[in-house]
Amino acid sequence: MTILKRTVIYVSDGTGITSETLGHGLLAQFEGIEFRHLRFPFLDSEEKIRDCVARINDVGRREGSRPIVIMTLTNTDYSAILHKADALFIDLFDAFVVPLELELGCRYSRAVGRSHSQSNPEYNSRIAAVNFALAHDDGASDADLKSADIILVGVSRSGKTPTSLYLSLQFSLKAANYPLIPEDFERDQLPSRLQPFRGKLFGLTIEPGQLQRIRTERRPNSKYASLENCRYEVAAAEKMMRREGIKWFDTTSRSIEELAVQLMQELNLER
Repeated sequence: MTILKRTVIYVSDGTGITSETLGHGLLAQFEGIEFRHLRFPFLDSEEKIRDCVARINDVGRREGSRPIVIMTLTNTDYSAILHKADALFIDLFDAFVVPLELELGCRYSRAVGRSHSQSNPEYNSRIAAVNFALAHDDGASDADLKSADIILVGVSRSGKTPTSLYLSLQFSLKAANYPLIPEDFERDQLPSRLQPFRGKLFGLTIEPGQLQRIRTERRPNSKYASLENCRYEVAAAEKMMRREGIKWFDTTSRSIEELAVQLMQELNLER
């Protein structure tokens, strides 16, 4: 079966994070198409814009189909030049900012990179949350756990670290994570340092076969990665979480994004 292939180009006079994030969400709705992604950030001069036009046209000639351009440009003159390229343009400012201007009765600022500016309080909060997550990754520190918004527990390689980092980066949550290890199962009790924070604990679990595959990449042919040990640890962790009243989520088939939103709903936080 022939797979349809299309090139998507993200264009911005800033980082391009906004256009790429929304673009990926839109394109995920189209199955059976293989998208190739190109990024042209920091287009802050006419020379760069005209070079981008040439590169867009070159992509179309080589591939025989016009590329899809998802863009956020604050400079309307640059935007007009860019639209001379042969492409399908999805201008996020046209799509979203113009209706907001009409509704709010004021013009947008046309400031580049404002959502990622260090003067933005949300930016500073996000950076503080990321630093907290890194300092409290995999039980590295129990200092200031009382400041944590959420503490994730689960066996090694069940997805705690990427989920913690996503929660901190996307939602500015101070997320710590702590491994449940065989010694905890032998004692048959929750680690003592976590017991004062039961209200902040959420568990992650995973299908043993999937856990084995992940661990094998890290430590092949080890007891740590054996299917028997993975089954034991997952079962013991779930038993402990069930007894301690810790709600857990299965990460086997959940994306980090989906898991993070579900955790936010459990926390009942508006961020």
